[in-house]
Amino acid sequence: MITFTTGMLPPTPQPMTLKQRYNTILKWFEENMPDAETELKYTNPYELLVAVILSAQCTDKRINMVTPPLFERYPVPELLAAATFEEVEPYIRSVTFANNKTRHLIGMAQMLINDFNGEVPDTINELIKMPGVGRKTANVIISVVFGKPGMAVDTHVFRVSARIGLTKDATTPLQTEQQLVAHIPKRKLAIAHHWLILHGRYICVARNPKCEICGIKNACRYYETDMKYIKE
Repeated sequence: MITFTTGMLPPTPQPMTLKQRYNTILKWFEENMPDAETELKYTNPYELLVAVILSAQCTDKRINMVTPPLFERYPVPELLAAATFEEVEPYIRSVTFANNKTRHLIGMAQMLINDFNGEVPDTINELIKMPGVGRKTANVIISVVFGKPGMAVDTHVFRVSARIGLTKDATTPLQTEQQLVAHIPKRKLAIAHHWLILHGRYICVARNPKCEICGIKNACRYYETDMKYIKE
């Protein structure tokens, strides 16, 4: 469980440059959320891959309720690859798009066995070959499991990056990823994903962001502009 501190950035006397905004926000996160990590529960790369596929447009809380019995029944990809739709679907019925995700999980497991010797691959190009694995999921796997630099852009990261001013005119997750990767040091990319997603999940929520308790509001473009009338 992530604990948010009440440390606030001091007010800035003048508008920030993009570089200053990045440096200030990343420094705050580094000091106040040094241990940020995924909230999905897993014990090995295969389980994380399953969990991330299931998490698309669904909450981590829901996925963490669904996966324990699923992992108990299908602890290795060999068992999942040999399962039928009718056997797997009841385990994930409460997840969004359960029918599609059931097919994706079985297809992913079959490809793991047939093409990757049962091992989760460690490159984006190989990962996105599998059913249900897009660029976001692949970036999560390479960064969380293999410690490689990767920026996974989900709805939280996409929204928060634009709102606080880290990205500009990005209309797709790939554009957001490219802008973030261009400005965040490689060694911080993996944890920066967790900083942004957790900030979006608990503080910079989609509706009515909690600016009053936000530690980075004085470096935030949204607070600097859109919230001006409230501050005054």
